[in-house]
Amino acid sequence: MIVNNLNPENKEQIREAVREGYGRIAKTGGSCCGTASCCGSDSAAQVAQAVGYSEAELATLPEGANMGLSCGNPTAIASLEPGEVVLDLGSGGGFDVFIAGQKVGPAGRVIGVDMTPDMITKARRNVAAYRGRTGLDNVEFRLGEIEHLPVADASVDVVISNCVLNLSPDKPQVWREIGRVLKPGGRIAISDLALLQPLPGEIQQMIESLIGCVSGAVLVEETRGMAEAAGLDEIALTPKPGYVDAMVNWNDPLYRKIIERLPAGAKAGDYVTSLDIAARKGGKAASCCGRPTVSEESR
Repeated sequence: MIVNNLNPENKEQIREAVREGYGRIAKTGGSCCGTASCCGSDSAAQVAQAVGYSEAELATLPEGANMGLSCGNPTAIASLEPGEVVLDLGSGGGFDVFIAGQKVGPAGRVIGVDMTPDMITKARRNVAAYRGRTGLDNVEFRLGEIEHLPVADASVDVVISNCVLNLSPDKPQVWREIGRVLKPGGRIAISDLALLQPLPGEIQQMIESLIGCVSGAVLVEETRGMAEAAGLDEIALTPKPGYVDAMVNWNDPLYRKIIERLPAGAKAGDYVTSLDIAARKGGKAASCCGRPTVSEESR
């Protein structure tokens, strides 16, 4: 993918860049790097295992569902229960939807929403294989933007998302939508990338780093503020810096280009971290929450 300048104020330009980039990934079978050649299926499995997915979970997935686009394991931090209704924001090829479907069982339901038609097509093609492997008919995929979710008010028990919110050019609107679709007492379990300090301007304008969820990342405390403004509480933010270190160690081309543009002596992990985000609508107690906040974690 060619590095181009991106106007951070042009929301539609950002949205189209993301749609085009992820459409290419869906068609070519590429993964975290945005190309077909740099990250094959073995690397996609490495990425998933590095952020907490087990070999057993990965073994149940339809072929091609794991494209190495994860930066965490939201289905694990969600502590999903049988019978729950789960919504996955930016569901891609269906990776987390298919894992969540097995956790909520036949009485539950998992809805994946993605704005890229090629990703929705890929995910829907995988449904038959999922049914054949699990015997479950409890997942569906809807085309739509996460800023305008095609989901009814107060209809979802859990919202999950994996390295997607940073791609949105209107993150406060995404958080408002999360608050709208959650049932009272519903919860979120989101894995995303966040900033520990602002990125250099050149990196923020790279389309490549946007597709990799980096240039669209916001500071950790900005995430907290948007969640609070959306009516969520019991907010727990847990940094996972090991993800960025792993991508650098694997010589991911995107992270190499980012490092080249950092100040002398700086590391990608000085700026970017994987972040687990847990919160609840309405303050209802549950077992998924009670994790340390950022300030507690760093003491």
